[in-house]
Amino acid sequence: MRRRQWRSRLGSGAPDARLVSWLTEADSLTARCRRACTQFRIRLLRSGLMRPIADEATRQQLAHVREVLLVCDGVPVIFAHSVLSTATNGRLTRWLAGLGSRSLGSLLFSFPGFQRGRLEFLRLDARHPLYRLAAPWAAGECQLWARRSEHRLGRQVLTVTEVFLPAIYRLEK
Repeated sequence: MRRRQWRSRLGSGAPDARLVSWLTEADSLTARCRRACTQFRIRLLRSGLMRPIADEATRQQLAHVREVLLVCDGVPVIFAHSVLSTATNGRLTRWLAGLGSRSLGSLLFSFPGFQRGRLEFLRLDARHPLYRLAAPWAAGECQLWARRSEHRLGRQVLTVTEVFLPAIYRLEK
């Protein structure tokens, strides 16, 4: 997988307007999910030092990786995969290690020091590792759309990828 597969625009083959609205959301997806459902929670799947996916920015053999599900009314709607290089240490390393099942989005959008990069998009299929990670919650064979952005805090860069599961269509807001 090469990073150039990710696009800064949705272009041809874009999903319908409801999904485009989620893909291009400028604010926190956590906050939007909270508004769209009665009960919201973050389900921590795994967190720790792991090998990043080949198309992620870090060149390190191991990185701090965190994977969660955003769950609305008991149904997973977004699979989130975050990667932080081990090349630099700082506040973000400590925060990520202690986050547990709390929302990363709440931190990224509330702390004034973060600078967010542009959104990039990719339609995933079964060949992509992120598809395989998210597929158990996708309820059958389907194409999945993902978005990715970098969040900078000082010299540290956190790459956040969100994969939108088919249940996202249940949410109206």
